[in-house]
Amino acid sequence: MNTLELAHTIVEALEDKKGENIVLMDLEKIAMFTGYFVICTGTSDRMLSALADGVIDHVREKYDIKGRVQGESASGWVLVDFGSVIVHCFAEETRDFYKLEELWKEGKILLRLQ
Repeated sequence: MNTLELAHTIVEALEDKKGENIVLMDLEKIAMFTGYFVICTGTSDRMLSALADGVIDHVREKYDIKGRVQGESASGWVLVDFGSVIVHCFAEETRDFYKLEELWKEGKILLRLQ
């Protein structure tokens, strides 16, 4: 498994859990701490938890890799760190506030699913 394959597996898991506005960003040439961001939006606290849990379960099942979770759904931002891929599950208002796509605009958007 390569890092991009892992990132696409994460996107699939988010799609399965009905994540919205999913973006896969390539940061390999601009960030030293990760290769890719996967960013998505959830419509409720409960959905944010389900998105993060779905990604963790799917990746563990397929690759036997364990992700580290930071944040809580009530805060509007749950992050799952797989090292080479970092997943950001946001409430819509929180995503609009932090604007990660703008902050990391030097990164290349490989995939955008509305």
